[in-house]
Amino acid sequence: MHSPNLGAYKNWISQGLVADKTVCVADLFIKGKSYGPHAFMMNLRDSGKPVPGVQFEDMGKKTVGNDLDNASIGFQNVTLPKDALLNRYADIEGDEYVQKIKGMPVFHLIGQRLFTGRVAVAQAALEFRRGLFESTKKYTDKKPCWAPSGEPMLSNIPQLKAIFLENEKKMEFLDAFVGKCEKELAQTLRDNTMPDVSLVEAIAVAKVKAVDESIEITHRLQNEVGSYALMAGTGFEQKDFLTCCKFAEGDSRILMQKMSRDRMRVFEKKQASTDPATWDAETVLCSEVSTKIAADAKASGDKQQAWDDNWQAIYALSEVIMQNTIKSYMAK
Repeated sequence: MHSPNLGAYKNWISQGLVADKTVCVADLFIKGKSYGPHAFMMNLRDSGKPVPGVQFEDMGKKTVGNDLDNASIGFQNVTLPKDALLNRYADIEGDEYVQKIKGMPVFHLIGQRLFTGRVAVAQAALEFRRGLFESTKKYTDKKPCWAPSGEPMLSNIPQLKAIFLENEKKMEFLDAFVGKCEKELAQTLRDNTMPDVSLVEAIAVAKVKAVDESIEITHRLQNEVGSYALMAGTGFEQKDFLTCCKFAEGDSRILMQKMSRDRMRVFEKKQASTDPATWDAETVLCSEVSTKIAADAKASGDKQQAWDDNWQAIYALSEVIMQNTIKSYMAK
């Protein structure tokens, strides 16, 4: 087990400084050939002492979540026994790689467990937002404001009243959407089956939308409620929790790029040969983005640079994809 550079270290590992064992995901090489990410069970400590070659570093003081001992962990040529490989889905027999479930990359099976985390992160973001809005409204309901006549409560100031109503409506919808994802995912886990593509896509969208919308609307609340938001203990000082949610269990930006990339691959394989007159708005946008990236890549000879140069269009496409995913998934 080896981390060739700092980019190969794993950061933000909760309980990383106290755990004795870990499941490490690393690229598996056999006879110099890479077989992609696989999971290994390994000791971090032996009799309380770090295993030689295992490097620990505390992440340092953070703006939120300092109750977690988040660690950075890397490896310097740590030797593991062969049976450290978690071999339910693939194994090494003799010196040959054996995939036990044909047609399904091992990491897709391992990565299934990330889906529960994405649902949990979406729910955590919604619960933080719910609590912040409830505690803030409890305050504003009792906070009188001066007026030429009467003594209106802060909650009745138009912009605050509007944001409370907007949040209530949006929360109701997202609760239903994320709740449906949770229910269907739980069933696949009980049945020990892989979730279908529509559920996988819905979970990714739930994670992105629940977090991003929570960041956006709590920020607006903070800037409308006045000096109350500057007081310790109101919950606004913990808003960086939502930033943690944005990066946890699959960075939201990476998930959005994957949505666009997957959609363009489908277009290039299937829909590019169909009649453009039959295309919906999403397909039209997908065609435009795909064509532009292909042209830029051909002109520059650099596919990655062409992708990066069109980042705004890629994220715009992902937004359309997410809206359509929500619509079709909730209509099922």
